[in-house]
Amino acid sequence: MTFDELLEIVGNEPVFETSLLLAGDVDPQNVRRQLSRWTKAGKLYQLRRGLYALAPPYQKVKPHPFLIANRMVQSSYVSRQSALAYYGLIPEYVPVTTSITTGRPASWDTPLGSFAFRHVKPEFFDGYQLIDVARDQPAYVATLEKALLDLIYLHPGTDSPEYLQELRLQNLDQLDLDELQRQAEDAGSPKLRRAAAIVAELAQTEVLEYETL
Repeated sequence: MTFDELLEIVGNEPVFETSLLLAGDVDPQNVRRQLSRWTKAGKLYQLRRGLYALAPPYQKVKPHPFLIANRMVQSSYVSRQSALAYYGLIPEYVPVTTSITTGRPASWDTPLGSFAFRHVKPEFFDGYQLIDVARDQPAYVATLEKALLDLIYLHPGTDSPEYLQELRLQNLDQLDLDELQRQAEDAGSPKLRRAAAIVAELAQTEVLEYETL
């Protein structure tokens, strides 16, 4: 396989897996050697074993970090601060894309960003949706309510008023407070129920502040 042949196959793909190149009459070992050679030459980015993206100037489509995260661990969804920042609920830039998985926790630093995966039990693996995070780049992302609950669930001390105020939550009118409370109740977690009640108070305070402007 030549690099031009590779571009014909994956030129429009944000990311691609080695398996995409192994169909037909090809030598798998030769394909893998070529991928390694092109990576060392700076023509490809290796994101994890078997997952690649074209590097500039060959890259036609810039892969969104959420899409990359989904492809790095396929049974996962983006959540916590990454999703909260995407929805505009927190003001800070989030340098690490954090996802939820029922598999092992893991982290990768790649040329296209840093990625972390946090483990939850299967019964807590829900509350996500498929959305277009960029043109023709769908990714599984937690709903706004679930992203907040995932953050609280997986971090100690996050059900205190002090911590939730330090998050500098904003645009709380986007939150479905009934849905937040329902999910907290369904999880059977006193911690989540306490946090949901505090967030509801913060949302009410935000409404009152806007009314006095």
